[in-house]
Amino acid sequence: MTSLDENAFERIAGETLDGLFDALEGALDDALGERADVDMQQGILTIDVQGSGHWVINKNAVARQIWLSSPVSGGAHFDWDGAGEWVGSRGEGTLRSRLEQELSALAGVSLDLS
Repeated sequence: MTSLDENAFERIAGETLDGLFDALEGALDDALGERADVDMQQGILTIDVQGSGHWVINKNAVARQIWLSSPVSGGAHFDWDGAGEWVGSRGEGTLRSRLEQELSALAGVSLDLS
């Protein structure tokens, strides 16, 4: 994994969360309507899906990781790979693919969060 200094981490992680927020807001509104709520407050991205749970995605500046708490798969930490993706620290794929899989299964349609 690529080592990031504090400024680079804040910039890249912030851009990632902002991009995910925009993608999730549109995709979940289309797929789930009012059953889903996507919110971003103080750099913490939350996804609430009625009857299915609550996802939290946030930056951990000390570890230089993005952390995910999921009602489907539990907790995971993601490291920047230097090539445009946040990759699971235990080899569990990318942050984006994890969210696409879990939320697509709930929506019953394939979601693209790129």
